[in-house]
Amino acid sequence: MTKIFKVVSVLLLNLLSLSGAVAQMIEDPTEWKFEARKIDGNKYDLIFHCDVKNGWHIYSLDPGGDGTFLPPEFNIKKNPDIKLVDPVREEGKIIHETIEDIGTVHYYKNVDYIQTVELANEDMTITGEYTYMTCNDETCLPPKTLDFSIKVGNGGMAAAAEKKNDTVLTGTAPQDITTTADPEQQQKTQQNKSLLWLFLAALAGGILAVLTPCVYAMIPITVSFFTKRSKTRAEGIRNAFTYSLSIIFIFTVLGILISVIFGANALNNLSTNWIANMVFFIIFIIFGVSFLGAFEITLPSSWTSKTDSKAGLSSFGGIFFMALTLVIVSFSCTGPIVGPLLVQSVQGGIAGPAVGMLGFSIGLAMPFALFAVFPGMLNKMAQSGGWLNQVKVVLGFLELMLALKFLSNADLAMGWRLLDREIFIAIWIVLAVLLGIYLLGKLKLSHDDATAKNIYGQEYVSIFKLFLAIVSFTFAVYLLPGMWGAPLNGMSQFLPPMGTFDQFGGGAGGGNGHGGDVGGIKPVKYVDEMKIYEPPVVIQAGLVTFFDYDEALAAAKQLDKPVMLDFTGINCVNCRKMESQVWSKPEVMKRLKEDFVVASLYCDYDKIALPENEQFFSAELNSKVKTLGDWNEHLQASKFNANTQPFYFFVDGDGNRLVEQGYGYDPDVQAFIDHLDKVKENYKNR
Repeated sequence: MTKIFKVVSVLLLNLLSLSGAVAQMIEDPTEWKFEARKIDGNKYDLIFHCDVKNGWHIYSLDPGGDGTFLPPEFNIKKNPDIKLVDPVREEGKIIHETIEDIGTVHYYKNVDYIQTVELANEDMTITGEYTYMTCNDETCLPPKTLDFSIKVGNGGMAAAAEKKNDTVLTGTAPQDITTTADPEQQQKTQQNKSLLWLFLAALAGGILAVLTPCVYAMIPITVSFFTKRSKTRAEGIRNAFTYSLSIIFIFTVLGILISVIFGANALNNLSTNWIANMVFFIIFIIFGVSFLGAFEITLPSSWTSKTDSKAGLSSFGGIFFMALTLVIVSFSCTGPIVGPLLVQSVQGGIAGPAVGMLGFSIGLAMPFALFAVFPGMLNKMAQSGGWLNQVKVVLGFLELMLALKFLSNADLAMGWRLLDREIFIAIWIVLAVLLGIYLLGKLKLSHDDATAKNIYGQEYVSIFKLFLAIVSFTFAVYLLPGMWGAPLNGMSQFLPPMGTFDQFGGGAGGGNGHGGDVGGIKPVKYVDEMKIYEPPVVIQAGLVTFFDYDEALAAAKQLDKPVMLDFTGINCVNCRKMESQVWSKPEVMKRLKEDFVVASLYCDYDKIALPENEQFFSAELNSKVKTLGDWNEHLQASKFNANTQPFYFFVDGDGNRLVEQGYGYDPDVQAFIDHLDKVKENYKNR
């Protein structure tokens, strides 16, 4: 009640003081930044740092006065994993003043309010509300209550900003937070979309795995075992569902263990590391050659024997071990599908592997439950035979094509130039043509069955395989113009960048914007090293892009244009999708070329080391910033509170945001155009 009385009193005083004044909106004079600073063990200081504009002040925790001045309050949302240690304290240059015979205690310029906490889990998000009141010599603004969110641990982004204009979590002008989406929320939305697509792709992968010989042949045997050895049909269905749920449990737990052991950051770093990509390349080559019939990959037979010996219908444990036996026995067929799934799952953050494995296992387990409920469908199942081997061979060709993507990632990261764009495309064309020939029955492998014959004794191709062959040949024809420099926008996210193509990547600058300038200004820093990574749409359109943040800001000042900061990556698939599907549209490219200064900041480029005196420890990344890629990643995390790519932020020549929210991966062309137009309007009216 006391707090309510104080708030009402302050509001009444403000209304009286403003009754004769000209109505105007007074901007909030504070800028808040949050930091979680580790003290010892699992103890942290939550620091609420407040910068106050000249002429204004914020009150002390003990403000003095007549009770109408509200002290700041910081309320952490109740959580059993968070224990508050001691009351909130304050650090800053405290001012004692007497205003109209009323003594007050407050701070000018800046102050830190600190709450010490003890955490049971060091990888979490701490949320709550903070309330504050600001005054100048003439009036006080109404008390303001806002939400705060501070991340701690591996997924955390909370740390002190290293520059004055670096707003870590809440951004400047807190009053705008409730009306505009902040980058953190947009990043979460983007990750949620990624998780949904990951789940659906994994589900499709699980269903595809059912069609491999190792799994398909097990369906009638396993389902018949349950239905015939159970006392009742209901018991058989129950056992089959238990079996299916056990498969889902095994794969999902595997995904969770991968997340727990490696964590989101480690998985993301692993996916862009050249050594890891080379390992993936070798594994995919081995799996692909195995699927083509060169040899069989199996796990140790002792594993199968131990699990099989414990399998049976006598208990839940027995059924669980039956499911574990299937997982182990089918590894040679499911491994090549699970492998790419786990690589793709890093895009879903720490939840990615769990979500991916959940989707895969549901797709794999569904037929066992379905046929148990409808056992009559078993009679309609196609018999196991040569067609299952053909499924493996098709997957083998696809594995070899995917393997090249990992080799390309490593090649780009290290600059070897072993797999330039035209070589990559040529190999894919050959593989696509060979796959089409195989589907038509004109290419035979050692373990293939004899081709089916019609009633006249002639070899023939099924309609389904004919259409697959048409798709394969069409894909090869689509790729063919890429040998002469066509951008191939539909596949640009998988292909090496246009800059590696001999016609453009020979060092002359070719058709890209780096052969010219924008308004008389030419990009200089890092151009020679980075131009080969430029996407095809940039080269084809002649868009000039900068690779250095400060250089882009300086150009923007001279040209009087806003800056589009493109946080991107060499191996970022969604970045290539945005460029090929959105940037390539004439109405988008026209705006980028005429109305913006574009800076492409690659967050995974580690070949350029920063000078020793410019290297530092980044609390946002929890690692030392040593390379150009590290610096770009730190800039995105510290200034814009985001760490996924692609992400576009728009600033003026002084680095001030023109719109509070950034723009993440969203291939909606009109939405991107609307965002660009909003930025232009804000820049004109700034």
